[in-house]
Amino acid sequence: MARIRDRAGHDMKEEATDPVVMEALEWFVRMRDDKVSAADQQAFDAWLAADEAHAAAWQHAEALWKRFDIAQPEFDRARDARSLSRRKILFGSIVAVAGGSVYILSSSDLSADCVTGVGERKTFPLADGSTVELGSSSALSIKYSDSARRLVLHHGEGFFDVAADSRRPFVVEAADGSATARGTRFNLKYVDGIATVAVNQHAVLVQAGSRPGVQVDTGWQVSYGSDGLGLPSPANLETVEAWRRDRLVFQDVPLGRVLGELGRYRRGRIVLMDKQVGTIPVTAIFDTKQADSALRTIADTLPIRVFYATNYLAFISASP
Repeated sequence: MARIRDRAGHDMKEEATDPVVMEALEWFVRMRDDKVSAADQQAFDAWLAADEAHAAAWQHAEALWKRFDIAQPEFDRARDARSLSRRKILFGSIVAVAGGSVYILSSSDLSADCVTGVGERKTFPLADGSTVELGSSSALSIKYSDSARRLVLHHGEGFFDVAADSRRPFVVEAADGSATARGTRFNLKYVDGIATVAVNQHAVLVQAGSRPGVQVDTGWQVSYGSDGLGLPSPANLETVEAWRRDRLVFQDVPLGRVLGELGRYRRGRIVLMDKQVGTIPVTAIFDTKQADSALRTIADTLPIRVFYATNYLAFISASP
């Protein structure tokens, strides 16, 4: 992931956190659509004239678009790596630039031993008889030696079925922590800086930071991140492992988190324009292979609307 700064060296991330600027970005993308209507133009003119802040935000949006040339080399590499046309990534670029980052194939994806693409689920046999099933957009490195079996989950999710070997501990690292298997089966998810270990069988020793490790037993889970290691809590394994059946299960989960999960199963980006909308609780079961269908279902049942700038870029906002 590459950080983008403007020509004066200013970090562009702060601009993108302004909700008015994000609203202007939505208008900017919509007004560049070939299918823009007279009604759209009239609504845009009314929005622009309604508040001086809107005009200022619009200028920011235009400036961000002009800054796309700064990120162009990164997008060219992403396009070449993924065989995408410039048109397919163009609209996504403004949001990536606005967020201060450009998303390309990471070095971990290139060096990892096991990698899955968007929406892909694949089982990998390991040399010791263990297996790992990786979920969508995951990358795992394997570092076996005569004294230890060490793996690194760079990002994504995996289900580990560990073969017994008392001489060589089986350790999976993610971020600044690790999970040491004790003849076990467990799920490890590392997304957005948070790692969560859920134990399906036997026990796992989870360590993170300077705190003592905790043993997580069957049917329990624990998470760690920048705030350190949390406390174990009961895990609904049917829900945790639903991805292995191509399902995502949510029970009173905030919409923002739901969109984050769905975003892992579709190409492109889902942009939440309204933080308040992101707090709406969602209870649902979705097919991981039908992420856009899930978005339509959400829009049909909640007071939100989905606007597609392209097939790769979806904006979520409150219904008018």
